[in-house]
Amino acid sequence: MKSNHLSQAWLVIVLAASFGGALAGVELALRERIAENKRNEMLHQVPVLVPESTHGEIDDTLSKQYGKIVAKALNKENKVVGYVIVASGDGFADKIELLVGLDPNAHIIRGMYVLSQKETPELGNKIVKSEFRDQFQGQSITKSISANKEPQGNHQVEAISGATISSVAVCSIINKGVTDFRKILFEMRKKSETETENPEGGIPDGE
Repeated sequence: MKSNHLSQAWLVIVLAASFGGALAGVELALRERIAENKRNEMLHQVPVLVPESTHGEIDDTLSKQYGKIVAKALNKENKVVGYVIVASGDGFADKIELLVGLDPNAHIIRGMYVLSQKETPELGNKIVKSEFRDQFQGQSITKSISANKEPQGNHQVEAISGATISSVAVCSIINKGVTDFRKILFEMRKKSETETENPEGGIPDGE
């Protein structure tokens, strides 16, 4: 009897381990597929979010430094005319992921797209509507953008009626994402200029 119980216990353990391993494998495969779909959607949106561009290209160096995917927006001559970044954070109901199109210096928002959200239907999920998103186009992001019921002047957008929290969350996500990205972009440019002026790492002439 004791031997039978032990056999059953081992069977349960083996089955649990097998199912656990299978679920982990499925989850990993789905995660990779979802990530790939988001990358493809990002590249598809580049010409929309940066109108001067014709196509996009993932910048692995900037992506690594920023911690999220960054795409260079390129024109037909393959010149960088802007960037598209992923910006994410907490909304009212769950995490919100955005794509933000920027000018080459990350000072002006060229466009905004909601990559994923689970906000309240018919309220917070209206952040996906063009009526809300288009308000960000052309906004200077050198100062924080805010959402208000009655916006006044620059750096303000009209909050969605009944969904102020979701509206404010989008602004906060954009503010933080762009600020973090711009800092990294300028640091990399400064480093690149320094290396170009002084390629051998010695003391530059005249100092």
